[in-house]
Amino acid sequence: MKISNICVYCGSQDGGDPDLTAAATRLGGLLAKADVGLVYGGASIGVMGALARAVLDNGGHVTGVIPEFLFREEVPLRSVSELIVTDSMHSRKRTMFERSDAFVALPGGIGTLEELIEMLTWAQLGRHKHPIVIANLKGFWNPLIDLLDHMIETKFVGNSIRRFYGVVDRVEDILPRIEAAL
Repeated sequence: MKISNICVYCGSQDGGDPDLTAAATRLGGLLAKADVGLVYGGASIGVMGALARAVLDNGGHVTGVIPEFLFREEVPLRSVSELIVTDSMHSRKRTMFERSDAFVALPGGIGTLEELIEMLTWAQLGRHKHPIVIANLKGFWNPLIDLLDHMIETKFVGNSIRRFYGVVDRVEDILPRIEAAL
């Protein structure tokens, strides 16, 4: 199966670490080079904006999905290939899900965490079989990975949850990890 579009969840802030923005820029170039479209939250700022601009700068396709109420806070990137304006966060997430063949979580805030957890939950409930990759850049997701392990150890989650996601430490490993999961 060829991956057409990857949904990347990431922060509309830069996280105060230029390495994270640089990693998002590298990922954008890799997606464009592999002819894989980006589906993302539509913002022009933070890690999101850097990622989308890098895909566009390298000739790739970008679909931005943003709810109307976030126009002032996240400022949509109007130069994307396709900008979809939704009426709610629920519509945004559903649209992103429907247009994607895989999901990647770069470092981000509560929204990024919530979107990642939702995709893991949907996978666990059998709602999708798309690959999910946690990009644990600079150990950002270590606390979440530890929490998932704790949930397994305390038997609130079965060990089988691990089959729904992969963890990588470098953006260069994201596409190979997705391809291996297909």
